[in-house]
Amino acid sequence: MTVYRRILLAVDLTPDSLFIGQRGRALAATLDAELEMIHVVEPIPTVVPVAPDPIAPYIVTTQAELIGTAREHIGRLARELGVPETRWRVVVGNTKSEIVRAAADGGMDLIVIGSRERHGLAFLIKPTEDVVVHRAPCDVLAVHLAAAKGSKSRKK
Repeated sequence: MTVYRRILLAVDLTPDSLFIGQRGRALAATLDAELEMIHVVEPIPTVVPVAPDPIAPYIVTTQAELIGTAREHIGRLARELGVPETRWRVVVGNTKSEIVRAAADGGMDLIVIGSRERHGLAFLIKPTEDVVVHRAPCDVLAVHLAAAKGSKSRKK
């Protein structure tokens, strides 16, 4: 019996997403599991210091552009990883909450997410992977990204 049948790959669409995706894809292939991808676009605040009439259409357009760009990038990444179009999505909301929600709603057994080192003021904010680990309805694999950068430098 395989423990992980449905794996959710959460990507932020930075260059590290390919490395995280390769880990998720390899794990899914080894376990003969389904791999789904998600990217979350944080909503743009709609509170503005001036009257909203001239500003609101610009904000809506900007949010739409962010979503469109995210779909293009995740689509490219999905093709590179061999993830079918029906198995990836872009959602708008709080990144931490939406990843946890997608895992719960999709009946996921595992979430694969990147984990970066934190320095300076970044320690004051709970990183996404930390919140996901503690709130997820399933196991979480945090791919250590410093190790990925170290392995790239050793290959040179």
